[in-house]
Amino acid sequence: MRQLFFLFFVFALKSGFSQFQVQGKVLEFNEKGKTIPIANANVYWLSSTIGTTTDFDGKFSTPYQKNIRQLVVSSVGYRSDTIPVNRPNLGNIVLYPNVVLDEVVVEKEVAPLQKSLFKVQNVVSVDSREMLKAACCNLSESFETNPAVDVNVSDAVLGAKQIQMLGLNSPYLMFTQENMPSIRGASQVFGLSFIPGSWIESIQITKGAGSVLNGFESISGHINSELVKPLTDKRFFLNFYANNFERYEFNTRLNHNITDDLGVGLYIHANLRNGYIDNNDDSFYDTPLARQINFMNRWQFMDPESGWVSYANIQYLSDTKELGQTDFNIDEDKLTTNAWGSEIETSRLDISAKTGYVFPDLPYQSFGFQTAYSAHDQNSFYGLNQYDINHRSFYSNLIFNSIIGSTQHKFKTGVSLTYDGFEENVNNTPFTRYDNSLGAFFEYTYDSLEGLSFVAGLRADRHNNLGTFITPRLHLRYSLWDKASFRASFGRGIRGANIFAENQQLFASSRQIVIDGTNGNYYGLQPEKAWNYGVSFIQKLYLWNRVLEFSMDYYRTQFDEQVVVDWENAREIAFYNLEGESFSNSVQVDLNYEILQDLHLRTTYKYFDVATEYRSGTFEKPLQPNYRFFVNLSYETLKIAEKQWRFDVTGNWLGRQRLPNTNINPEEFQLAEWSTSYNLFNAQITRVLSNKFEVYVGGENIGNFTQPEPILSSSDPFGTYFDSTILYGPVLESLYYVGFRYKI
Repeated sequence: MRQLFFLFFVFALKSGFSQFQVQGKVLEFNEKGKTIPIANANVYWLSSTIGTTTDFDGKFSTPYQKNIRQLVVSSVGYRSDTIPVNRPNLGNIVLYPNVVLDEVVVEKEVAPLQKSLFKVQNVVSVDSREMLKAACCNLSESFETNPAVDVNVSDAVLGAKQIQMLGLNSPYLMFTQENMPSIRGASQVFGLSFIPGSWIESIQITKGAGSVLNGFESISGHINSELVKPLTDKRFFLNFYANNFERYEFNTRLNHNITDDLGVGLYIHANLRNGYIDNNDDSFYDTPLARQINFMNRWQFMDPESGWVSYANIQYLSDTKELGQTDFNIDEDKLTTNAWGSEIETSRLDISAKTGYVFPDLPYQSFGFQTAYSAHDQNSFYGLNQYDINHRSFYSNLIFNSIIGSTQHKFKTGVSLTYDGFEENVNNTPFTRYDNSLGAFFEYTYDSLEGLSFVAGLRADRHNNLGTFITPRLHLRYSLWDKASFRASFGRGIRGANIFAENQQLFASSRQIVIDGTNGNYYGLQPEKAWNYGVSFIQKLYLWNRVLEFSMDYYRTQFDEQVVVDWENAREIAFYNLEGESFSNSVQVDLNYEILQDLHLRTTYKYFDVATEYRSGTFEKPLQPNYRFFVNLSYETLKIAEKQWRFDVTGNWLGRQRLPNTNINPEEFQLAEWSTSYNLFNAQITRVLSNKFEVYVGGENIGNFTQPEPILSSSDPFGTYFDSTILYGPVLESLYYVGFRYKI
């Protein structure tokens, strides 16, 4: 495999110098006559589909087409321009806003969910318009209309939403916020609910092993969220949400431009759930009581003329959840057998900053520095179980970007330093661990829109608990024919499993905790190591003058070493190192089409084959649907006098799921081997009353499907058979909500 990796480097270096890149920068004039970059502008060769888009700094680079020699530059809201290409560097290209005199300018916005033909990695880009199709109160609820990832609820008591990709749980995903590590360690279970959806500008979802720039932990994929920017965001934003289960959310953003180059934002999120909901009459709350307050102060400096860009954030949140039986009184019943209850109190501080510099005379060359610190404190109890965790994390990354000969050959290199300190208390048993690593990476990109492109990366890390190791990553893209791309990738990931923080639902049961490991540095267990590789194909074509998009991908994750989480004995949950084979196979087929003007259809079929060799035998992964079918239908009316209607309907069909073995329980507490398949429907209607104000109403689980008896032995929660962890379907009945958004 190392020889294959080397051959791709050699091939690129030999073939790449035969074609040079055309580059430039797309700008506009602001109100004070100063130029600012235009991001995501379209740059393509005249009368062709060959092109690219500008990055955040307005820059672009595309291979020269000697038989065309004219570039078209366009962006929504601006007059297009056609540029004769007679030199490699076109310099600054200024676009001017559309001016409506006695004519009507008709424009079509870029789709809110996009798969690129030209990016080397298999990336799905989601912008804020797509997230508005769901209630989208936090990041965990931002994927309801997105088939790239699957959203599940961890158990019938905690109610925490977790996501899966390629059939694997979220610990095998890498989460970053503006390309800095975000949801990991202590925040693995609840961290998705700590990022308000209204703060997010866009999300990039990468399937397969990610870039070596972001570290060595990614195995099944990478999800990066970009926050709104103070200099370009609305001056004021206000959102209020309420549903029939007495959940209320408040979001606001206030931004102020101190100068043309310096902006500051204050973001506030608050939520409250105080509804005592027990519609299935099992004496347990169907959804936890909760309250959260979340602040962020964000600074942005951007001076395109000097080349300096920087951001600084400070965020603090306080989150409290109360769950359990409806008659539980925390002041009287805490850690007693009077009634089963739980409280989870979390406080978290995040501080981050990043600075970048682009060389004015060498726009393809830059360096950047990222640093982040977080302090996460959680104190919690579940019935008679106690679990506390304190996690301190530090991260820094220095990156240098440049080219080799021409902009068709780019590279990124740098070093990273990380530190994590964990202090856990599990039923008065302390667990303490410190992780620190120093790593260096190099990533080479060969870019050709017409043929083969690839990104090859290698990083070396020295870790106090994982040792010294190499992480290779490779992504390929080949342009098969017009509007068709084939991609392939492979990569390796390694991580230490935080078995308690990642499986907190185990405390909401009577299962005994068994850790069978003695020689490893993670609770006596060895680290997890896996290879991920896959292929994908995408074809875009015109059918009846409308774009039809078809894509298909296959990915396989093969574990060399894994911490097996074994639920197959109903009396215990066991953690031990893999002694056989463990793998995940995932197939996904997508078909997207605009049926009528502004009536869009998205369909997806997924098939999963996920199995692990347990000590009791080889079984499919429990609580994993063997297939999913997704369909989304959205429609927007024409905007007239700033008014518009938006409609969105989403359906999910989930196949049967294998349930953990409960045969040793008495018959009344035994479950079938497989769950039933079921479907879920969500819908939303938005009325845009002006460019400043809109209202929306919607529903989730409109068909009102709920899992019968989601909690085993709910009438005896301190008994032997109590278990809330075997959840394959919703606990909440149909949910309906209403809200409004105001922005200026």
